[in-house]
Amino acid sequence: MHNNLIPITIKGVMPTSNGCAVFLGNEKKTFVIHMDPSMGNTLTMHLQDVQPERPLTHDLIGTIFLGLGITLEHVIINKIENATFFARIILTMRNELGTKVIELDSRPSDALVLALQARKPIFIAHQVLETVEDITDILAKLLEENRRKDQEGNNQNENTSDSPPLF
Repeated sequence: MHNNLIPITIKGVMPTSNGCAVFLGNEKKTFVIHMDPSMGNTLTMHLQDVQPERPLTHDLIGTIFLGLGITLEHVIINKIENATFFARIILTMRNELGTKVIELDSRPSDALVLALQARKPIFIAHQVLETVEDITDILAKLLEENRRKDQEGNNQNENTSDSPPLF
């Protein structure tokens, strides 16, 4: 693994007026990526292990990978440019000729869903993590506010699982 890749996890998901905010990070720093509502819903379904009645696009991609003997190894949020994040999906394909590594350009939202689906790690390039704003304190306030609402009985969607909080 390259020294400039830092493991991160999804720390929370929150709907917004124009999509979804996904909080990502590690123990030192939290940042947010915004995605469209449909991708936010798909990500949330995977976080909650909800199985749709019919396969969604990412489920189809996972099935194609399986059929072709392709393994998703990990995903990397590798670049930020003009407030737009970029990602790479790292795949391996093994056959009688050996192993081939395939690296694909991706939107972070697609990469995150595929990584969750395959239960594979998510990384961020060190230089990207250094440039994003740290919103650890904002996430902590949101989590505290959510806990307070739960205690007051105003929130009907208690989150007692190990998955990231959904606000």
